[in-house]
Amino acid sequence: MGNTITLTAIDGFVSKAYRADPVGDVRGGIVVIQEIFGVNGHIRSVADGYAAQGYSVIAPQLYDRSAPDIELGYTQEDVQKGRDIRVELGFDKPLLDLQAAVSLLKSEGLAVGIVGYCYGGALAWRSAAKLEGLSATVGYYGSAATFKDEAPQCPVLLHYGEKDAMIPSTDGAMLVDLYPNRVEAFVYPADHGFNCDQRASYDGPSAALALERSLFFFQDYLG
Repeated sequence: MGNTITLTAIDGFVSKAYRADPVGDVRGGIVVIQEIFGVNGHIRSVADGYAAQGYSVIAPQLYDRSAPDIELGYTQEDVQKGRDIRVELGFDKPLLDLQAAVSLLKSEGLAVGIVGYCYGGALAWRSAAKLEGLSATVGYYGSAATFKDEAPQCPVLLHYGEKDAMIPSTDGAMLVDLYPNRVEAFVYPADHGFNCDQRASYDGPSAALALERSLFFFQDYLG
């Protein structure tokens, strides 16, 4: 369904991105933020899924700044490699590429949202605070609480797994207490990575319910 495009950030860096568009009318735009595994088959399928719901979707290859075109799987070796690149890249430079994606969709006259997973979940929170042109943000099991002092400038929906040993599911309630007029959060009987059907931690019912809630959320704010 999708194809590869390029994005030019404000610092002049040119990266690749996966883009998927709907057949027929476009409801809005969504930027999908990768996990630590790059824009791999799973992230492309997530983008395709949102496109099938009527959204123009861009998934920037954030790791292009350190490891161009890398796609990782879910072995322990891949996990470590992904973590190493994430540490090298940090949480600031990716915002430049995410802004380029948001701005491209905005230039097409679309209301734009962001959805991110794990590493992308934390970046989704930062995007809500830092980027221009966002109407809604969704984050899945990301370390958003690390950046709790960065107040979101648009509505935010957060998803957590109660069995997640890495990201406390109580983070959501804490962020809701901090920003009651901006943030809502849900906890599922699932582990970290429960949305990814290529991982052992995948939980189908939880993933389906989180997606349903995300789609209603985007429908409210994007159309």
